Amino acid sequence: MFTRISDIDRLFGTMNFLQKKLDNLYSDYGRSSGYRWELEQTFPRTNFYENGDSFEIRAEVPRLEKNDLNVKIQGNYLEISGTRESDAPEGYKTHKTERGIGSFSRSFTLPADVDSTKVEATLKDGVLYLILPKHEAAKPKKISIS
Repeated sequence: MFTRISDIDRLFGTMNFLQKKLDNLYSDYGRSSGYRWELEQTFPRTNFYENGDSFEIRAEVPRLEKNDLNVKIQGNYLEISGTRESDAPEGYKTHKTERGIGSFSRSFTLPADVDSTKVEATLKDGVLYLILPKHEAAKPKKISIS
């Protein structure tokens, strides 16, 4: 079977086209890109802990004030949202923004229900501290055997 050179050229041309499309899609991986996937998936960055009677979440929210943040909890669903405004001085033209501006939202499904009336939230040095006490029904109880 004979293969023409033009068929091979067309095959490699198609492969080069696909490679360029993929390169454009992932060229800014790890940096803020036009798609903004990185910022939306990982902001705010959080640590999540449990100490028997409660959960604790620490979320990095640099440059945000408490008025910029919203925390909602219902049962075992937690949502942290807010808005970060541009810090460009008035009259300046922005050429590149890597620190992220605009609205964000991050939600979590906790392992147990939380007593929303006893939640404590503190903002200190760009870190949001949330102490989420477990609902009484979700706390383990020791049963004595008679």
